[in-house]
Amino acid sequence: MTAHDDSWTVAGQTFRSRLIVGTGKYKDFAQNAAAVEASGAEIVTVAVRRVNIADPKAPMLTDFIDPKKIVYLPNTAGCYTGEEAIRTLRLAREAGGWELVKLEVLGEAKTLYPDMHETLRATEILAKEGFKPMVYCVDDPIAAKRLEDVGAVAIMPLGAPIGSGLGIQNKVTIRLIVEGTSLPVLVDAGVGTASDAAVAMELGCTGVLMNTAIAEAKDPVMMARAMKFAVESGRLAYRAGRMGRRMYADPSSPLAGLI
Repeated sequence: MTAHDDSWTVAGQTFRSRLIVGTGKYKDFAQNAAAVEASGAEIVTVAVRRVNIADPKAPMLTDFIDPKKIVYLPNTAGCYTGEEAIRTLRLAREAGGWELVKLEVLGEAKTLYPDMHETLRATEILAKEGFKPMVYCVDDPIAAKRLEDVGAVAIMPLGAPIGSGLGIQNKVTIRLIVEGTSLPVLVDAGVGTASDAAVAMELGCTGVLMNTAIAEAKDPVMMARAMKFAVESGRLAYRAGRMGRRMYADPSSPLAGLI
């Protein structure tokens, strides 16, 4: 079975690619579109608060990435209260009819860590209003379970601080989140290079969301292609079942029956 036979579903929509990419920090929309194509991603996340609505003559993302071919996932990047995030997503639904959304409510600007009290409160309100929130959260299995209970459709724990490129710093807690929820789990934030994406997938995550790791690479399109292969490779390794870890060496050739 190949990677492409292994789909996943969120809020009733099924996808083959397990890589979600962002639409910020690129040199221009053309480069962003080329990276999305190279990544094989079927979902792109878009910061609602940064979308151009004032200048109809300026280039628009939709001119480069076709929303009929790629699913747009509106997000609440830059929101620091539940009210801000809820209002932002209500505007997104009015503008484009979006119900599958990415919720993030940040605690403060230095760490960009999620405020889990506000995040939980906003998730519950949005779910009751018919939204299907995929939720950025801390790497806490208890918090993840609470998000599931109040209506999240996907859990998106950080691997490391947003934009840091430090890689997966919390393998134990991410594995516990994967084991403790029936929802898709996608590492969101902290990936720096292809091996980080593979690690996330080897932990059993459903997918990986990234922006800076591709956008700030010296060659974003090449890095997008690397990330595509890394996510597929990590997923295949997880499904294959890795060998057990041993404290000591074990010969590749059996010792029994030696001459």
